[in-house]
Amino acid sequence: MNAIISASELASDLAAGHPPVLLDVRWQLSLAKSAGEPSFDGRAEYAAGHIPGAVYVDLDSELASAPGERGRHPLPDLAEFGAAMRRAGVSTRTPVVVYDGGQGWAAARAWWLLRWTGHPDVRVLDGGLPAWQGELSVETPEPAAGDFQPAPGTTGLLDADEAAALARSGVLLDARAAERYRGDVEPIDRVGGHIPGAVSAPTTDNVSANGRFLPAQELADRFKALGAGDGSEVGVYCGSGVSAAHQVLALAVAGIPAALYVGSWSEWSSDPSRPVAVGPDPQ
Repeated sequence: MNAIISASELASDLAAGHPPVLLDVRWQLSLAKSAGEPSFDGRAEYAAGHIPGAVYVDLDSELASAPGERGRHPLPDLAEFGAAMRRAGVSTRTPVVVYDGGQGWAAARAWWLLRWTGHPDVRVLDGGLPAWQGELSVETPEPAAGDFQPAPGTTGLLDADEAAALARSGVLLDARAAERYRGDVEPIDRVGGHIPGAVSAPTTDNVSANGRFLPAQELADRFKALGAGDGSEVGVYCGSGVSAAHQVLALAVAGIPAALYVGSWSEWSSDPSRPVAVGPDPQ
């Protein structure tokens, strides 16, 4: 099953009379609050216009638990996550399509969580809302409750120790911007740098100028050049397990399975006992 869906394919599915469950997960990383400016309000964006039938899902409260020692976006309580998905109408046997404002990170976080907890049919709208050519709605739907019950997988998730080990035994990709990987700047976390052995692989290189994924073969070639795709075990991390989910999605498009270190750099760097590498080299 393809992990992404085009806007034209989604429009056809909606017109066919058997629509998927639509989740609107508009969110963006913002430093506005620290500058005294209002933070991005995904719910307000949703209220101003969304794909007809879509239900809003809040990344910070429904796709993550409260920030703390496990990072800025640790795994949500699975009972609460399941309840949120059922309220949105998610059922195990009903396809789900997730979209955001175009960056793809938040939608990928929802995609990853649903897939990791056992939903068999989840796709991300390639290009997000900007790719949608149809009408928008301001009506808030009231879907019938779904029946989805999260059942976490035994693979696909890394903790800090497993990420450190994978950086030595397989391929650990760092999905953040290259300057944060090198430690040149660090606007959010305690220190800059990367997990020793991790390879720089910015998420932004997975998409073209219009925000849509590169063709699968181009993605496969990119990841092969980074050491992934040759049968090695692959893991990904970022700042807080959001943009890294987009990298896991890109790897899935390329046909390469990968695990996610959800705690990511926000968890790793919070512990002064963990080693930090700086500069362009993995070591």
